[in-house]
Amino acid sequence: MAKDINDPQGVSNLIGNIDPEFAQMVQYIRKIILDTDPLIGEQVKWNSPAFFYQGEMKPFDPKEYKRDIVVLNLRKNVAMLVFPTGAKINDSSGLLQGKYTDGRKIAVFNTMEEVKNHKTNLQNVIKDWLSKVE
Repeated sequence: MAKDINDPQGVSNLIGNIDPEFAQMVQYIRKIILDTDPLIGEQVKWNSPAFFYQGEMKPFDPKEYKRDIVVLNLRKNVAMLVFPTGAKINDSSGLLQGKYTDGRKIAVFNTMEEVKNHKTNLQNVIKDWLSKVE
């Protein structure tokens, strides 16, 4: 288990330092992600809230980012959710965007309403990611 890197307080501190209205949206996204599965942990990575799988996995090269589910890139009241291995996710909702050569996919949220409208899609994307853990 990778629980030693789980750092909810660090994520809370980071969110506490952003615009309060934007922080509400980020906090809601955080709750959606964490509520999807009890084996999802969180930490500050790349200076952003990052969510990862805490369960057992086959050994892998850390540069493959197989444990990393999604990183919240927070810019000017826009939450960009970067899925480092998003290309392997089956997303029929259209939530995930981009054709990056490194296999990442991105979902962008500009308002709380957008997040609420895509809550189920976001959880389905994460569940599909979790179903592919090796």
